[in-house]
Amino acid sequence: MPSYSLTVNGRPYTVFAAADTPLLWVLRDNLGLTGTKFGCGIAQCGACTVHLDGESTRFCVMPISAVGTKQVTTIEGLSPTATTASHRVQKAWVAEDVPQCGYCQSGQIMAAAALLANTPDPSDVQIDEAMTNICRCGTYQRIRAAVHRAAKEA
Repeated sequence: MPSYSLTVNGRPYTVFAAADTPLLWVLRDNLGLTGTKFGCGIAQCGACTVHLDGESTRFCVMPISAVGTKQVTTIEGLSPTATTASHRVQKAWVAEDVPQCGYCQSGQIMAAAALLANTPDPSDVQIDEAMTNICRCGTYQRIRAAVHRAAKEA
């Protein structure tokens, strides 16, 4: 089995996996980073969203062989230590009481953080266009409110 060198949440890792192994499973099974969730397995729902060089990326279908030297940031890396204050999106999620079941929330938060990194003060239309993750509980209005709140916290 080939080895791959990855940088995840600022830390280097060497992983032994088949070239077509989806990165979601590398994160969860090889590295023990279980904050990123499996939802649909076809990159439609967004539960598996992480950042690849700062871009919102769905990892359930991306093979490990496609990462190369790009930096991976998971929900665990958004606020990497207990002494680090929560990311402004995470704070906004709590303030707006966004989660219900919570299953999609790590992917939603990662998508929102990437949006705000590229569009510091998004309109409702820009939020709706960027936030394509599915929330089974239908908390889309609270998600939008949390994105606006996080934008103001910048």
